[in-house]
Amino acid sequence: MYPIPTLAHNTKVAPGTAVDTEAAKDVLLFKPSTIRSVTLKNRVVVAPMCMYSSHDGAMNDFHLAHYFSFALRGAGLIIMEATAVEPQGRISPHDSGLWKDEQIAPLKRVVDAIKSQGAVAGLQIAHAGRKASMGSPFAGYRLVPESEEGWANDIWGPSELPFDEKHGKPHELSKEQLKVLVQKWADTAVRADKAGIEVLEIHSAHGYLMHNFLSGNSNKRTDEYGGSLENRMRFPLEIVRAVRAVWPEHKPLWVRFSSSDFKDVDHFAHDKDGWDVYQAIEYAKELKKIGVDVIDCSSGGNVSRVKYPTAPHFQVPFAEAVKRDADIPTGAVGLITDPREAEKVLQENKADYILLAREFLRDANWTMRAARELGVHVKWSGQYERADQERWVGKNGKL
Repeated sequence: MYPIPTLAHNTKVAPGTAVDTEAAKDVLLFKPSTIRSVTLKNRVVVAPMCMYSSHDGAMNDFHLAHYFSFALRGAGLIIMEATAVEPQGRISPHDSGLWKDEQIAPLKRVVDAIKSQGAVAGLQIAHAGRKASMGSPFAGYRLVPESEEGWANDIWGPSELPFDEKHGKPHELSKEQLKVLVQKWADTAVRADKAGIEVLEIHSAHGYLMHNFLSGNSNKRTDEYGGSLENRMRFPLEIVRAVRAVWPEHKPLWVRFSSSDFKDVDHFAHDKDGWDVYQAIEYAKELKKIGVDVIDCSSGGNVSRVKYPTAPHFQVPFAEAVKRDADIPTGAVGLITDPREAEKVLQENKADYILLAREFLRDANWTMRAARELGVHVKWSGQYERADQERWVGKNGKL
């Protein structure tokens, strides 16, 4: 029986790597980047996107095909979807999870497939907080009761304040429960390492548990975990310290946070008793002290009935501000679709990495398209090289 061809059988050059490095030297999107011991062949990152397709938290054939498609087509880093640190931390009953050892092997299967194409395998670990036990968007976004595998009466947050009338009312976490949760985050990080994850991202955005604590719009506690910015950051920073302590020193740690609750559509409106970019920058400074390597700058998700900007790149100013004022590398995300505009973000030093989400669902070949539009010759997978028209025209003079 012949072995299935993988990167090792085809070439030592991974798909998505610039072939003519001299010609591509001024194109930052395809310039390699090294963080600790991990080198990305380009700056194109698949952002974590919930797929709502797991059973009991375990990844399956869908995830294998889904993530492998991006690796096969040249993405540098693939950050897999929000993966819960405990069952109650899932957004929906079908979220990915890594709260028990039995979930390691299914994840490792996907990780190995991603690595076979020279892409870096990342994972986002998360807890949904007060937005837990909801149905997936394609199964009806509603509170899922216990009779349908939900846990509508077992939802937790910093305060007993629901996100909106569609979501369940959370129970307020005790200090003892907070300590247990911190350990669960650390245990999940250990499992991620065992699965071969190379870049770990902590989800501190979009109105989920860590964001719930950070924002005064959702955190109404009167103890040392609520009130001042220092207090509101306490629990999230405890989580990050615990994760960094067990996550291998040679592996990068990213954090995604919401840079603003967007109570005002103005990017830089003050919301000092809630959550705004100025507080986010202070948070980023503390994260850097702990050993976080990159901040993935998103926004919103914590206040209902908020009107968000809809222009392309509307979150890039956040990445720029955090990068400048906290002196830490950042990733830009949000309505980034055009390769030339993505390259411009990097050239203007507004961010260090470009993260795409739904654009990859529309076009899994975005990395190769970006290379073509930016005039960079990149390696295609051996099985697909005949479709690289520019390469074959240049080499043979015909298709």
